[in-house]
Amino acid sequence: MTDDISLLLKEAKPLYFARKRRNNVIKSVAAMLVCVVMVGWLSPKNYTYEYQDVWSSEIYLTENGSVIEEMGLPVDEYGLLAVV
Repeated sequence: MTDDISLLLKEAKPLYFARKRRNNVIKSVAAMLVCVVMVGWLSPKNYTYEYQDVWSSEIYLTENGSVIEEMGLPVDEYGLLAVV
């Protein structure tokens, strides 16, 4: 009887530790995911619209002349470099 129990324990020991390790990995991944989501949700959101300024200056330059044209290169009617 004791031999049967010890054989069962020897057989079940690696399976038990594998399941325990897998559960610990799942718990740690879930905890890390929760932490990342909470940090992203709680972080201050100071969005600056610096891209709007960049695009407006680019549009201004395109409407009022071309940098390529100022360099003396041939340009088309849109102010882009003309391929001759």
